[in-house]
Amino acid sequence: MNKIKVILVEDLKIIRIGIKSLLRDVENISIVGDVESANALFKLMNDVIPDILILDIQLPGMSGIEISKVIKKDFPKIKILILSASYDETVVFHAIKSGVNGFIHKNVSREELINALESISAGKEYFSTQVKEIIMQNYLKSAIKGVEENEDIVLSFRECEVLKYLAVGHTITETAEILCVSYSTVTAHKNKIMSKLHVKTNVELVRYAIKNNIIEL
Repeated sequence: MNKIKVILVEDLKIIRIGIKSLLRDVENISIVGDVESANALFKLMNDVIPDILILDIQLPGMSGIEISKVIKKDFPKIKILILSASYDETVVFHAIKSGVNGFIHKNVSREELINALESISAGKEYFSTQVKEIIMQNYLKSAIKGVEENEDIVLSFRECEVLKYLAVGHTITETAEILCVSYSTVTAHKNKIMSKLHVKTNVELVRYAIKNNIIEL
């Protein structure tokens, strides 16, 4: 079995010890190094290249986000999992823009930490539920702002949600399941949206959503 090689970058020794303890008996994961700073990391990487970096945000010298930018430029195959003590919205979005593959809280359970590492190793992204909520709320705020800037058309928060999911290709059934509402409720919202926008086809809905930054290509 090829183990997932992990380097842990965290300035607090007690946290490094704790994470190593959590992962010590996991058969498919191997901590190949743990360091306290960017300088120590780059020195270690002269000898060993990991599959995944677990990075703290607050580090002496370079921050975890700054390290992420360097790694993604010079070692694009290395995956990055941010382990933070904060869900600050600004930090979350700077981390995502730097190209990280995952973001979880330091208060994570052993099971979720392992799941995050395995998911990232398999080529997926892993963001905790709280981070996903931050991303979605920010996205919806932008969507509402976009439609409200049009003086003639104002969609409600729920209508923006429905339009977003339909415009990216979800069916009415799938949208209903995501939003935890009935099929008829989503249908009613869709009909009201199309009436407000004076459109008759799904293509026109998608065009409107793109034009108003509700979805991106």
